[in-house]
Amino acid sequence: MTQPQWKEARRFEDVRYEKWQGIAKVTINRPEVRNAFRPQTLFELSAAFEDAREDPDVGVVILTGQGNDAFCSGGDQRIRGDQGYVGKDGVPRLNVLDLQKQIRSLPKPVVAMVAGYAIGGGHVLHVVCDLTIAADNARFGQTGPKVVASTADSALRRSPRSSASRRRRRSGSSAASTTRSRRCRWAWSTPSSRWRSSKRKR
Repeated sequence: MTQPQWKEARRFEDVRYEKWQGIAKVTINRPEVRNAFRPQTLFELSAAFEDAREDPDVGVVILTGQGNDAFCSGGDQRIRGDQGYVGKDGVPRLNVLDLQKQIRSLPKPVVAMVAGYAIGGGHVLHVVCDLTIAADNARFGQTGPKVVASTADSALRRSPRSSASRRRRRSGSSAASTTRSRRCRWAWSTPSSRWRSSKRKR
């Protein structure tokens, strides 16, 4: 099997952006904080997705995180202020919703490749993608419900209305984390999957 020969498409500080044979790969590259995002990270992710959208040679986008410990652990709490996450310019922002809407409206499929934790805002990023491929150690969950708050509601409401995605949305409003194997069982419990399974038994 040919190994992808990824080539850097544009240089960023918090993100790796590469392309290969019609595929754009966007990697959150902050493993020292489990790929938590800050305002700069979100601006760079947005720029990468915009480039992928406009490039006629790109047919699909992969979103992932650097390393095996985490896909994304949400916002970097070290720089969180009362009004949002404070960037280098000193301006507090809560601009992750803009990125979520950008991913959902992208006219090309976006595939999340999740290894390790997808928690909080990182959990929402995988939810708004069209497809998630989860490693054996993938773990999904929300932290907001533990303090009776969920910033993920608007993005979670945008996910498709299948039985599996309803459970996925419920997990976004629950403090309990879920594993890859449990989500696989959810996927197989959709009506269309049960129909296919019963048809094979005939």
